[in-house]
Amino acid sequence: MNSVRTWTRSIGFLRSLSSPGSTILFSSAKQPNNPFTLPVHPASPRRTMTSAMAKRLEGKTIVVTGASSGIGKSTAKEFARTSPKNLKLILTARRIDALKQIAAEIKEEVGDGVKVLPVKLDVSNPADVNGFVPSLPEEFKEIDVLVNNAGLVKGVAQAPGIEPEDINVMFNTNVTGLINMTQAILPIFKKRDEGGRGDIINIGSIAGREPYSGGSIYCATKAAVRSFTDALRKELIASRIRIIEIDPGQVETEFSVVRFYGDKSKADAVYKGCEPLTGDDIAEVIVFAAGRRENVVIADTLVFPSHQASAGVMHRKS
Repeated sequence: MNSVRTWTRSIGFLRSLSSPGSTILFSSAKQPNNPFTLPVHPASPRRTMTSAMAKRLEGKTIVVTGASSGIGKSTAKEFARTSPKNLKLILTARRIDALKQIAAEIKEEVGDGVKVLPVKLDVSNPADVNGFVPSLPEEFKEIDVLVNNAGLVKGVAQAPGIEPEDINVMFNTNVTGLINMTQAILPIFKKRDEGGRGDIINIGSIAGREPYSGGSIYCATKAAVRSFTDALRKELIASRIRIIEIDPGQVETEFSVVRFYGDKSKADAVYKGCEPLTGDDIAEVIVFAAGRRENVVIADTLVFPSHQASAGVMHRKS
């Protein structure tokens, strides 16, 4: 009989929950007569990975080259979103109007906690690079992170039909420009304690690991970036300077439009039947690497979309 009464009370209580305005009582005190009273324990604060990463990036000054579009633009915005309270971004590219627009978009999205300095800079021009650091306002000179993102590819010609101008612009931008930017920023890092502190993040490519037909010069430039990055890491091993390389696979940006000299239809054909990575995908990896604890180096990362297994092996939907 007692069991029947207990079940009757329980069923009645459950029915009451479905009525409009019904509530469940939570209490920290024991109430043995009500089997549906649940104990409540004070919530303990939890330190999330996002907040830890934001804290590590807080107060830093970050340079992003090639920031007017694609991966560079996404990287600038991802840094701002990740650490929106106290960050300085120096965004460089040849298109100053595009940089100013990105700066306005960042301010609109995250507010005044992120200070953005747009700088017109052609990394392929040594004079531009040499004047870069001296021209910075004092509050932006203590750079903590350099993202060497500026790079391009021109054409699909094969030797001996490759235009000398295309060879020069690829090497001057992808290799010489990256090395010159590194040499311009590295003295800032090396004057800090323990042999130096700071991050150099070089954006390479699957092309630097696996050369392919029609891309010999571009592949050669990215192989050079890979060699330079690996050697630099060894040269700076006695410091706290982190040398990081991130190699994207297929990414849909303005990259292919430039490769085909502005022919959008040819650029679109590269991605037909595929779902390529986006600039945002690579930006998240860049910011993640920069946001690790100082003793953690994400030294070498290769990022593919799920349909890609190598430079030339991709599944395309019909």
